[in-house]
Amino acid sequence: MPANLLNSLIEYTTVPVETQENIVALNSTDIFHCPFCYLSGHKLVEFTQQERENFEKYIRNGGFVFVDDCNHDIDGLFAKSFEAQMERIFGATALKKIPNNHSLYSCFFNFDGPPTTSQELNGWGDDIVHDYLKAIEIDGRIGVLYSNKDYGCEWDYDFRNKRFYKIDNTRFSINIVMYALLR
Repeated sequence: MPANLLNSLIEYTTVPVETQENIVALNSTDIFHCPFCYLSGHKLVEFTQQERENFEKYIRNGGFVFVDDCNHDIDGLFAKSFEAQMERIFGATALKKIPNNHSLYSCFFNFDGPPTTSQELNGWGDDIVHDYLKAIEIDGRIGVLYSNKDYGCEWDYDFRNKRFYKIDNTRFSINIVMYALLR
């Protein structure tokens, strides 16, 4: 998925792109040098005290984390445990649905809301097409964007196969990155 997203950034934008994936531990201060972070999984999310402190400091100081539940299951282990971590760090009401007219959906390409994934349409996970994303906003900007739509699997294919798609399904990834970099 990261390689495909990087290819799309190069294809559609003039943003300078480091072509090597940079894996940064959440308990490391290296996170504070990254303008955009991606967190995905399907298992238990349990931050250490240092990871919680870094996560909160990173978000409150302008960082952006795109979190994608690759089970895309609102009642799954990843969803419940990640949302519990966000509640512990930011409070019970911090993670909220964002409206389909949010600027995230029009900051580069135009969308009527979050694009549906093939995993949703094929019944993977909870058999629900999720019509919203959630976010934690700090000072009017999204700091944590949370998806249970499994975009990671949706965008996980060899970038050379994009030519077989009628519509490039990675375009929404460009919106996410551009929103993160421009806010």
